[in-house]
Amino acid sequence: MSGLEVALIGFVLMLLAIFLRVPIGAAMAITGFFGTWYVLGRPASPLAQMKTLTYDTFSSYSLSIVPLFLLMGQFATKSGMSSALFQAASDWLGHRKGGVAMAAVGACAGFGAVCGSSLATASTMGQVALPEMKKRGFSDSLSTGVLAAGGTLGILIPPSVILVIYAILTEQNIQKMFIAALIPGILAAAGYMITVAIYVRIRPGSATEIARVPIRERFVTLWRIWPVVVIFGLVMWGIAGDWNFARDGVQALFTPTEGAAFGAVATGIYGVASGGLNWQGFLDSVRETAKSSAMIFFILFGAQLFNSFLAFTQAPQILAEWVTAQGFAPLVVLGVMLISYLIFGCVMDSLSMILLTIPIFFPIIEVLDFGMTTEEAAIWFGILALIVVEVGLITPPVGLNLFIINSIATNVPMTQTYKGVAPFVLSDLIRVVILVAFPFITLGLVQAMF
Repeated sequence: MSGLEVALIGFVLMLLAIFLRVPIGAAMAITGFFGTWYVLGRPASPLAQMKTLTYDTFSSYSLSIVPLFLLMGQFATKSGMSSALFQAASDWLGHRKGGVAMAAVGACAGFGAVCGSSLATASTMGQVALPEMKKRGFSDSLSTGVLAAGGTLGILIPPSVILVIYAILTEQNIQKMFIAALIPGILAAAGYMITVAIYVRIRPGSATEIARVPIRERFVTLWRIWPVVVIFGLVMWGIAGDWNFARDGVQALFTPTEGAAFGAVATGIYGVASGGLNWQGFLDSVRETAKSSAMIFFILFGAQLFNSFLAFTQAPQILAEWVTAQGFAPLVVLGVMLISYLIFGCVMDSLSMILLTIPIFFPIIEVLDFGMTTEEAAIWFGILALIVVEVGLITPPVGLNLFIINSIATNVPMTQTYKGVAPFVLSDLIRVVILVAFPFITLGLVQAMF
């Protein structure tokens, strides 16, 4: 059999194992191990490879950013930032039709800026905002749909763990990936708010308004969220701070890893100062960070074994050469990839999709001519992939955010949540089309800064 045929069989067997509930890290590791054994014809090769691959993978300095951002998200969850963010957004937007739902989107965006996790954002904001929307007479569909969609902002607005993993896999600059995600993240939040505004006009009974809060009280609640603004601003400015002074030789305030450490410490200090983070909460945060980090690292190790197997078969290079030889339009190939993410998103989580597909898709992206440099194409594709992966979190039947919100709103049928999230999925798809048609929206800030 050819290398491409071996890789295809291995890929199908791995998907079958995943569908049979084998953990994805184990499925990729097993497929990679035995696939490499088959290709090289001797068991000693994959065994020797595991010894060196384990060290090479986990000794990477860049990976230390993952547990630090996870810890930052845990501290943010425990510290009560979510309540302050929602209250401030509600005071400023609540008097509008559907304003409390818009406030939930704004609070999700703010919380995602210091959390970096979609599931944590959906869970935390769901506990804060759902009771408020229920009390004010919002429909079950809109309440659960807007929070499931708002939760996805946690992985798009930097800092984002998924962006870090993508940057490591494709050897891209983490700073540039974070900067590139800023405008698409803002567009996502704005798109969700516009969707709410349209939704409540089409279905007037689905939302209510609250009395306008006096301007003095609005600024009081706005003042309470200054730690979120300061922490996010210092982390992002510190990571990308050298762009404005590069010609004078001034370096960034800190590296992405140091920025993550600063963010974790600052968020922890805020939690202690606000009284939301006690000793037990600190221990729980460390424990949950360790669990999540172990899961991510195990999946990453499995992905590295699988990627090594693909490299031995030369399947990605063969596939890239075949696509180039067929003369397909680059945007057609890109469209097929993005549609594939939508399909995978119905049955897989975001990290699994990225680790599973990037080794196959990225070599193809590198050889296609999109009228930009290879680095720009890599950054652009990474943001597009992240957005479509984000859509997978809110598409049935296995949209994880839907299950999280529904587990909080126990009296709401899942079908109502499905109906409520549909307009937000449409908003995401429109945004993807816009970003594909106008790459400058994603790359403009990166080009200006770097």
